[in-house]
Amino acid sequence: MPFEPADRLQALPPYLFIEIDRKRREAIAAGKDVINLGVGDPDFPTPKFIRKRMAVALDDPRNHRYPFDEGVPEFREQAAKFMKQRFGVEVAWQRELITLIGTKEGLGHLPLAVVNPGDHVLVPQPAYPVYQAASIFAGGVPYHMPLTEANGWLPDLSAIPSNVARSASLMFLNYPNNPTGACATIELFTEAVEFARANDLVIVHDAAYSELYFDQRPNSILEPPGAKDVCVELHSLSKTFNMTGWRIGWAVGNTDVIAALAGIKSNMDSGQFNAIQQAGTEALAHADHVEVKGCLDVYRERRNVLVDGLNKIGFGVTRPEATFYVWARCPEGYTSMELAGRALDEASVVLIPGIGFGEPGDRYVRAALTVEADRIAEAVKRLAAIDW
Repeated sequence: MPFEPADRLQALPPYLFIEIDRKRREAIAAGKDVINLGVGDPDFPTPKFIRKRMAVALDDPRNHRYPFDEGVPEFREQAAKFMKQRFGVEVAWQRELITLIGTKEGLGHLPLAVVNPGDHVLVPQPAYPVYQAASIFAGGVPYHMPLTEANGWLPDLSAIPSNVARSASLMFLNYPNNPTGACATIELFTEAVEFARANDLVIVHDAAYSELYFDQRPNSILEPPGAKDVCVELHSLSKTFNMTGWRIGWAVGNTDVIAALAGIKSNMDSGQFNAIQQAGTEALAHADHVEVKGCLDVYRERRNVLVDGLNKIGFGVTRPEATFYVWARCPEGYTSMELAGRALDEASVVLIPGIGFGEPGDRYVRAALTVEADRIAEAVKRLAAIDW
């Protein structure tokens, strides 16, 4: 009998990067020199001091058994210390913090712990597509909160209809923001906490890029008074420590939500390899290490090369405060798919169409600062040769 995917898969919006990826592979196969500004994956190695700790952990036979369900106590305690030192947030790590197999895993599992079928889920757009997908998989009904350039890429909570707010069980937020690079104000976080309390919903804040900033340090949504009553925040070692492939992070916040997430995870996964958690403990204990902070200077140089270059050739770009992404407004008359298509066809430069992050992103493209500055300059030169 013919196979039909489950309805939940068919309910997902179409994957709009397929055509760009097909063209990229064809260009590479044809021998073209493709400059890929699409991948949000650090091009630096994991710092040596972390790799050395991992080597020691690998030699310990105790780490070759099933991991701790909720995470190695050493890692969870160090993550709590990080929250205190970095944000001034006190954390009872035994109850308020759990290890994740990367934040993507946590984002995927959390709606299963919070959302009942038919509940509204408040999802920003443009945004990381996992928020919408995870909401749909949990049976939730996404309600899109448009993020606009005019509003500094922050949601307008007052524009959410009261009936939607009352029927919502979950709100996703993400600052520093992927794809826009915007940061939230502490005032926005305070307003969001009050909104969640008034409407009896949970906020899940994706803080994966909190340590990739260029000037002012971003805030945590757990800083406003009473935030832990309604919030859970997710952190990742992926981008901060160039550990994307290691899959390690944590969720912290409301005790009941953390316990519910632990209940989902105990039925769905067996936790992260203890050796990776021990290496992660070493990373967090030396978050200000020169190998870690030195990457920010490199990203800053790359950001300036790309932003200055794109602005000169007619793209509208605001210099991002954080993340390693540049969110560029397309020249007049172009959709994001049209622009990304021409960039790849005529310049062999890969850009991510903003429509893939939701309808409000259709006039923008995203570029990642994950290639060397001279390659970014070459990409700008090629794009400048196109008659836009």
